[in-house]
Amino acid sequence: MSPLAVAVIAFIALIVVFAAVWAWQVKSKNAGMIDPVWAISLGLTAMLVAALAPGDPHTRVVVGTGGFVWGVRLGLHLWKRNAGQVEDPRYHKFREQWGDHANKKMFWFFQLQAMISMLLSLAFFVPAYRATPPGAAWVALAAVIWVIAIAGEALADHQLRVFKADPSNRSNICRAGLWRYSRHPNYFFECVHWVAYIPLAIGVGAWIFAMLLPPVLMAWLLMKVSGVPLVEAESAKKRAGYADYMRTTSALIPWPPRHP
Repeated sequence: MSPLAVAVIAFIALIVVFAAVWAWQVKSKNAGMIDPVWAISLGLTAMLVAALAPGDPHTRVVVGTGGFVWGVRLGLHLWKRNAGQVEDPRYHKFREQWGDHANKKMFWFFQLQAMISMLLSLAFFVPAYRATPPGAAWVALAAVIWVIAIAGEALADHQLRVFKADPSNRSNICRAGLWRYSRHPNYFFECVHWVAYIPLAIGVGAWIFAMLLPPVLMAWLLMKVSGVPLVEAESAKKRAGYADYMRTTSALIPWPPRHP
């Protein structure tokens, strides 16, 4: 099946999924569940692309499996974190700012996630459509990067979850494990995940440059749009000493903390 046909199928499916989640949040008044649905739907998109693309079958298996496992792991983590909780402060802030137009604007905000997902899915499309397999060394490199990314993000999520589970840490700042070296190690490894598919596209000509978009887009979204700015604005209000944490600790890339 042609890339355009697969892209149209995937895009329509994502539009329907995010419309359904939007309808859910209209009733529940909690838009936070879009996060786990986004991750899982993107993992399913990887499987869809791998199934319908006519490229090298072994590469398609690697792409589909890698994207699906990433999406399910992250989606289940976010589901457990958000289900039954109050609305994420980021979305609650949007709801307050938009007032009477909140549902309408939230609908288009949710549909924007479909477009972002399609741009990120370039990481799946390009290698899945290559006719010949990449070299064994490139596949091995992709696997190493993928494992580091998934393991690192899972470890960061676990360390933060354990920290938050202790009631005595309610107003404290997590500096456990990876969080000592980065204010957002989970975001860092999320960006690394999208780098993992680049080695699988080595040798596809000019299309290799399209593979740079997913990690760059993810880093930009997390650092400039919906990730770090909103999370840190909320943390600075609720946690004493967060300004000092920001001064001494790298925002994204794990790095030894600076002296105050």
